[in-house]
Amino acid sequence: MHNRAMNSLTEKSAPSPAPVSRNDRPALVVANLRKKYASVTALDDVSFTVGRGEIVGLLGPNGAGKTTTINMILGVLEPTGGSVAIDDVDIAKDRARALKRTNFAAVYASLPGNLTVSENLKFFGLLYGIESLRARVDELLEEFDLARLRNTKCGLLSSGEQTRAALAKALLNKPTLLLLDEPTASLDPSAAQTIRERIKQLASRDGCGILWTSHNMLEVQSVCDRVLFLSRGKVLLEGDPRLLPQAHGASSLEELFIRVAREPLAGGDWMAVAADSAP
Repeated sequence: MHNRAMNSLTEKSAPSPAPVSRNDRPALVVANLRKKYASVTALDDVSFTVGRGEIVGLLGPNGAGKTTTINMILGVLEPTGGSVAIDDVDIAKDRARALKRTNFAAVYASLPGNLTVSENLKFFGLLYGIESLRARVDELLEEFDLARLRNTKCGLLSSGEQTRAALAKALLNKPTLLLLDEPTASLDPSAAQTIRERIKQLASRDGCGILWTSHNMLEVQSVCDRVLFLSRGKVLLEGDPRLLPQAHGASSLEELFIRVAREPLAGGDWMAVAADSAP
């Protein structure tokens, strides 16, 4: 009986395939990534991919290893072991070329407030070596409804306007991989919905692979094609956010998140606990 439950659970929670895209090469491949600080293991043998045109949610409680993972993808932290490849470029072997294919936006990483929206985009465009920079800046100002604010200092923008400006900055180089850390955390529901729709368009229209962290499970369920649950530096669960709760005997993704956050076990032990609690 227990074996049948385990087999059923494994089938239900198998990772959903990435959407078909115009390029079969994944936007991101993380393989056996590890990070140790003295006797503390922050990340323990984490592996996953983000396909072109796919939005993957990286979920977990504070201290689970999400920020450590993102910092190693961005090359800010050097891993203890494992590898990161962005658009098939190993970041350890060619960091500059790999990072040209990625960008990042987060609610806590606001643009310099003493520069105008246009000045910020031009500054970061120069850092990325964007060709036809003036035209690219004008294009993004229009796309994110920022044209009327082009000469407004970023420090004077509302939260929603700052988020749109940060996303415009993150798209300057037309990234293959976009990393978003709590991108809608400070927004009202209407502004958050607008940002979510724009981000989904990026994946479907431009084939951009997106790694998204959030504590808003309703948002994750509406946006992400696939989610990874991190806890204590390990990936405990992976799959379609609309199917995982039922597969693990939870009434919602939020309930499943809370159970994962409180669960001290990992790997097969967690799976056994989930199997026993499944209906």
